Amino acid sequence: MKTYFRLLSFAKPINKFAIPYFICTLLSVIFSTLNLALLAPLLDTLFNKTPAKEVTAMPDNYFKIFDVFKHYTTSISSQYGQLVSLEFVCIAIATSVLLGNLFRYFADRTMESLRIQTLLNLRRSVFNNVMNLHLGYFSNERKGDIISKIASDVQVVQYTVTGTLQVLFKEPATLISFLVMLFLISYKLTLISMLIIPVAGLIIARIVRRLKEQATASHETYGMMISYLDEALNGIRIVKAFNAVNFITDRFDKQNRRYSKITRSMAKRQQLASPVSETLGVLMVAGIVFYGGSLIINNQGDMDGSTFVVYIALFSQIMRPAKAISGAFTNIHSGVAAGERVLDLIDEKSLVVNAPGATELTGFEQEIRFENVSFSYGEKTILHNINLTIPKGSSVALVGPSGGGKSTLMDLIPRFMDPQSGNVLIDGKNLKSVTMESLRALMGVVNQESILFNDTIFNNIAFAKPAATAAEVEAAARIANAHEFIINTENGYDTNIGDKGSKLSGGQRQRICIARAVLSNPPLMLLDEATSALDTESEKMVQDALNNLMKNRTSLVIAHRLSTIQNADLIVVLDNGQVAEQGNHLQLLNNNGIYARLIEMQTFASNADSSD
Repeated sequence: MKTYFRLLSFAKPINKFAIPYFICTLLSVIFSTLNLALLAPLLDTLFNKTPAKEVTAMPDNYFKIFDVFKHYTTSISSQYGQLVSLEFVCIAIATSVLLGNLFRYFADRTMESLRIQTLLNLRRSVFNNVMNLHLGYFSNERKGDIISKIASDVQVVQYTVTGTLQVLFKEPATLISFLVMLFLISYKLTLISMLIIPVAGLIIARIVRRLKEQATASHETYGMMISYLDEALNGIRIVKAFNAVNFITDRFDKQNRRYSKITRSMAKRQQLASPVSETLGVLMVAGIVFYGGSLIINNQGDMDGSTFVVYIALFSQIMRPAKAISGAFTNIHSGVAAGERVLDLIDEKSLVVNAPGATELTGFEQEIRFENVSFSYGEKTILHNINLTIPKGSSVALVGPSGGGKSTLMDLIPRFMDPQSGNVLIDGKNLKSVTMESLRALMGVVNQESILFNDTIFNNIAFAKPAATAAEVEAAARIANAHEFIINTENGYDTNIGDKGSKLSGGQRQRICIARAVLSNPPLMLLDEATSALDTESEKMVQDALNNLMKNRTSLVIAHRLSTIQNADLIVVLDNGQVAEQGNHLQLLNNNGIYARLIEMQTFASNADSSD
């Protein structure tokens, strides 16, 4: 129940919905119960055997509701005739039905508002927390499972938790209302009939006992299936290129069949609860009809025929709220299982957060310095005891064999992750002592992969600066050598580029990314292999754009094609997580070390390609 009440806390402000809902539901239940109770005076009026002028005495208290109605109907009948009495009873029934349904409508509207509010708050909380998690979290989690939690699991929580809240107030209120009415009619008969209810509850509890375990497995399997779907769609080109369609479809089908099997097993248990409870209800009603009917036939009971008909009608309805309550407890297992997965995502804490009292950076004036920085993924050491200084206005290149730690070193600057030991400082301030937002505002980032959104060219360039003017966006595009191809597209800057920029070439996508990075005119640029995935012609255009981008800015560049960074002020060679060499191009060539070897290998490969 702890999970349930925590999920319910997302319905804030719950009092705004709960109080009106409780009032409307209570009134709806009272009038709905009264509808059945009014059957007795209706039957008495239709089949009245009392002399026309005889008036039934008013009972000594109003809890004897049937005697009260008999008093009024016989009184009206004696004064105005039986037809007017029938008219009075029909108007009373119609008014009761109208009010009961009116209050039920208001109650349902209030509950729907509560349900929507819960979904809004829950989905907002989980998505906001996911967006604030550190990048390392996403390396260890399946994207499809995260999507499943935000989309599907939250939806399950919305309906099961708020739906259960609805049932747990409305149906018990209805049940109590029916029981009160039954006790008012005949407490002896009601006490005897209640003996079978615990037996029915025990049978249903045994049926639904394993539902929570199955619901958890169901949500996990569904998340895995969504993950496979996401991977298949993102990698559809590779799937087809390697004739892996059968492998991918078989993998998805296996998970789909497993999910279907679990769902089928859950449905079997859920659907068994209703027929069992209904069968038990019919058996109870049959027993009550036989027992109560025999008392009336033998003139031994405290009821007449019309009152007994109302008693049977009320008792036949008592299993409806009881069945709804058992169904709610059946469904709540699925909701709580989904809720636990959602809450796990909400409770996930980012390893990179702003420190209490963190200050804002207002500019970049001197240098970025790494002091004895080390970083590991688990037991695997990526960076070891790095000492490096990047002066303002300089161009620094990171080179070295793959897996040497270049990208990890760059990711420490915008605090996508924090080092396990050592410090990274900007203008003498530890990065952990400044806010991440002000730190990242000083940087423009261009990655090897062109990360674009399914939107217009204008909005993709203005992504980090939504208030940018058309002139500012165009100026950024010109620096990135992108303006010419943009104006030649169908709608210019208003052209939609498709999913991940699929309507553009690789070089065009990269130049859009460069324009996005340069728009806010940041003093520090981080370029992670921005040209490595391009053909020669595109590389030249992008490299020209990068050269424009790096003018009058501090830049840190990761490059595999060493010809692009030979003019860098400082070249740092990383090998096995350590700084193996550093210096300018000529100095490193004369050292005849790793850098010289890499240059020789790339020159040989280039000459070989030329000879071909």
